Amino acid sequence: MCHNSGMKKQHTVANNVTPSRRLTLIVALLTMIGPFTIDTYLPSFPAIEAEFDVSRALLSQSLAFYLAAFAIATLVWGPLSDRIGRRMVVMLSLLLYLGASLGCALASDYWHFLIFRLLQGVAAGGGLAAGRTMLRDVYSPQEAQRTLARVMMMFALAPAIAPVIGGWLQDTFDWRSVFYFLTLYSALIFVLVVAWVPETLPVSMRQSFHPLNVARIYVHTLVHRRFQSLVFMIACYFGGMFLYIVGAPTVVFDFLKLGVNDFAVLFVPLVGGVIFGAWLSGRLSHHWQIERTVSLALALMALGAALNTAQALFLSPQPITTIIPLMFYSTGVGIVMPAMTVLALDCFPSNRGAASAVQGFVQMMGNALIASVIVPILGHRPDWMALGQLSLIVFSLLLWRFLPAQVEER
Repeated sequence: MCHNSGMKKQHTVANNVTPSRRLTLIVALLTMIGPFTIDTYLPSFPAIEAEFDVSRALLSQSLAFYLAAFAIATLVWGPLSDRIGRRMVVMLSLLLYLGASLGCALASDYWHFLIFRLLQGVAAGGGLAAGRTMLRDVYSPQEAQRTLARVMMMFALAPAIAPVIGGWLQDTFDWRSVFYFLTLYSALIFVLVVAWVPETLPVSMRQSFHPLNVARIYVHTLVHRRFQSLVFMIACYFGGMFLYIVGAPTVVFDFLKLGVNDFAVLFVPLVGGVIFGAWLSGRLSHHWQIERTVSLALALMALGAALNTAQALFLSPQPITTIIPLMFYSTGVGIVMPAMTVLALDCFPSNRGAASAVQGFVQMMGNALIASVIVPILGHRPDWMALGQLSLIVFSLLLWRFLPAQVEER
């Protein structure tokens, strides 16, 4: 098995670091930085456009810059966490994020704002790459799946509450208060990390950060067929849900003919499905092997996508017929994400930081592709969007069906 060689090291780490709910909470707060950074400022778009005298299309580029910087930066943060430790990377990335958020709040023009948004993306990638790796450092595969399921439950809340917080801050103060909030949020996590989080990577397991060594590791991940299959599976099945998140304005306004205050009709069931699925994944980890959990989740997502395609082809768009299949799909996403993360990281037990970085990079670039290319192409018709989702999950099923066997890391 690809992770056998790392099991003794894993046990050593687990014995030196006492896992706690504090660590789980802090990792969850770290993962929530991403959706908070994306969604909290959305209600402030009109105010920012007016102050900086820019168009909606130009302001939207601040989101594109954030996503691109996030994806690319994970490729640096991951190997760096294998060298200097997870805790140090988390603290450095939080300090950078704090400064970038403050810079956004104080920006005097759009171009300074855009630069600081890019720096936010660079910083946010560090917390994601190092945070989930810390959990795998200290937990066995089954315990890691259960813990990541708890993280997933909290993470799923972020896209639902972020626009609410942003709207309240915009109405009560102004758009700059959104970025002061993000500054305070990152400062709080930094304090918690300093007070509660020990280093989870022993010195004996540190890896070189020399560019040639980092390049060698990434080449290894590129030619590792099992790992590549797993990370592209993650990007594809998550993309099937992200398609409807990014396309939410089209779904709500154009397909369902609902109003500006009706986004909850779509997002509450989606978030509820992810939370329920993550809870179920944690329960199943007590009794099922990870592979069985993944198979169940993929079957549930395939069922949701098939029902969604059928209703889009043969029924006129209605809230209940549109939402129910998407709930099946999002429940499957909640079940599978913790298990798939463990499977992917365990392909490189000595370089989990780098493995986490590649996983984050592929998923984020997949999301960017869906937002910039797939939604504009398929978003004109409900049947096209449904067929796009079905295609993504079918590709994931094929990758799972022909997943290469685990091999021992060399």
